[in-house]
Amino acid sequence: MKTKYSILILLLIGAIGLTSTAIGQTKPRTIVTTDGEIDDVDSFIRMLLYANEFKLEGLVYSSSMWHYKGDGKGTKRVSEMEMTKKLYGEKTDLRWPGVTWMQDLVAAYEKIFPNLSTHAQGFPTPNYLRSFIKVGNIDFEGEMKKVTEGSEFIKEKLLDNTVEPLYLQVWGGTNTIARALKSIEEQYKNTPEWSKIYKKVCDKAIIYAILDQDATYRNYVAVNWKDLKVFYNASQFWCLAYPWKRAVPPSQHYLLEGKFMGEEIITNHGPLLKMYYSYGDGQKQAGDDEHVHGDLSKVKTGQWGAFGKYDFISEGDSPSYLHLIDVGLGNIQHPEYGGWGGRLKQSIENPNRWEDGKEVADYNPYTQKMDLTYPQTRWIEAIQMDFAARADWCIKPYKEANHAPKISVKEGNSLKVKAGNKITLTASATDPDGNKVNFIFWHYAEAGTSPEKVTLTQEGTKAQVQLPASAKSGDTIHIIVEGKDEGSPALTRYQRVILNIE
Repeated sequence: MKTKYSILILLLIGAIGLTSTAIGQTKPRTIVTTDGEIDDVDSFIRMLLYANEFKLEGLVYSSSMWHYKGDGKGTKRVSEMEMTKKLYGEKTDLRWPGVTWMQDLVAAYEKIFPNLSTHAQGFPTPNYLRSFIKVGNIDFEGEMKKVTEGSEFIKEKLLDNTVEPLYLQVWGGTNTIARALKSIEEQYKNTPEWSKIYKKVCDKAIIYAILDQDATYRNYVAVNWKDLKVFYNASQFWCLAYPWKRAVPPSQHYLLEGKFMGEEIITNHGPLLKMYYSYGDGQKQAGDDEHVHGDLSKVKTGQWGAFGKYDFISEGDSPSYLHLIDVGLGNIQHPEYGGWGGRLKQSIENPNRWEDGKEVADYNPYTQKMDLTYPQTRWIEAIQMDFAARADWCIKPYKEANHAPKISVKEGNSLKVKAGNKITLTASATDPDGNKVNFIFWHYAEAGTSPEKVTLTQEGTKAQVQLPASAKSGDTIHIIVEGKDEGSPALTRYQRVILNIE
C-alpha cells in the first residue's frame, strides 16, 4: 500500500523529470512533431498515459501534406506529393486544427496526473510538458524556409551536450526537423567545426517516421545528412490506423470495437480519455470538415467500412513511441528484433536506415500467410490490454488497478549454443499486485537469422529447446518468454533469449 509519503516522493520524481527507469538504465529521450490530425490526437492521449516510460523533451506543432495553416495572405500552394496533389489541387490552407490542442490535452492530463503518479514513478508534471510545447513550420506542406520557434528548439536539443540518442518522432511531415538541420548546416558548414558537429548530430538523432508526409526528408535530409539514422514505418502501422479492420484478424476486432474501447478506456475514465476521438462520439475537430466520425449516420458506408459507437478510429503514429516502451523485448536498441513498435530491417543500400516493407513480413497464423503488417499486429492484444490498464490508472487507487509483471530468465538473455543440442530455459516473474503469472515460450523465427525450426517443449516455467542439427555457426535463434498475469485486464511482459549458434 502506498502511503502519503511515498505518493509525495513519486510526485517529486515526476516534477524533476527523473530519467532513470532502473539503476543504470536511462529512459529514451524523445521529441514529438505532429500535424494534429485526429489520429495524432488519439496517439497523443495514449502517449501521455505512457509518459513515464520515456523522457519527453519537446512537443512541436508541424505541418504535413494533409494539414497546414496557410500564411494568412491568400497564398496558394500545390502539394509535392502525388496523392494530395490530385485530391486538393491549389490550397491556401488545409484542414488545420490550430496550435492549442496539445495544451488542451495537457490541461486534461493535469487533472489525472495526481492519480497516475500513484501507480508509477516518473510521470512528467503538466507544467514540465507545457514548457516545451513549441510551434514549428506550419504555414504550408513542406515549408522549411522559415526559422521557427519549433525548429530552433530542435536545433538546440541536437547541439546540446547530452550523448544519449534523441528520437525525433514524425507524426506529420519532416519539415520542422529539416529546418532545424538546415539551420545547423548554415551555421557550421563552412567552419572548422563542421565535421565534428555533423558527426555529433548524426550520432545523436534518430528519426522515427510514419510514412513520408511531405518531401523534405527526400529532398533535403537524405541528401545532406546521409549518416543520420532513420526508422521508417510505411506498412506495419496500418493495424493501428484507419484501415485496421483489414489488417487486424477478425477474432481480435473486439479489442478495437466500441464495447471494449468504450467500457474499458473511453468512458468513465477521466477527462483526458473523454477527449479521445472515436466513431459516433459526437466530437468534431476544429478545422476538419472531412472527418465525420462523430456522426455514425455518415460513416455507415465509409472508406474504411462500417463502424459502431466508440469504435477505434486510428492511432497511426503510436508505433513511434510504442517502440520506446521497454517491455523486455530489447527492441529499443535493436529495431530489427521487433517489438510493440513493429520490426524494421536495416537497409543494405543505406546502413543508417531501418525500414519495413516487402522484405519484413511475419507469418500470420490467422491467415496462414506471410503478412507485412503482422510484425506490429502480433502485439495488438497485449497493447490494447495495457492501454485499458493505463485507463484504470487515471481513476482507480493502486490496489484496485493492475500493473505489469517483471519477467526474468535464469539462464540469461544471450546464450552460446551448439547445433543439435538441447537447452533448458527457466522463467520467473515478480508481480506488483501479487497476481499469478502464466508463461508461454515461443520461437520468433523471423527475428533471428537462422531459417531452421526449433522444437519447444514446455512444462510450467521451464522449456526445453531442441536446436536443429542443421543450424549454422553464426546464426541466431530468438526465443520469446512471454508472461501474462491473471489480473484484470491481464498484462503481458517479456524476455527475449537469443541463442547464438557456435
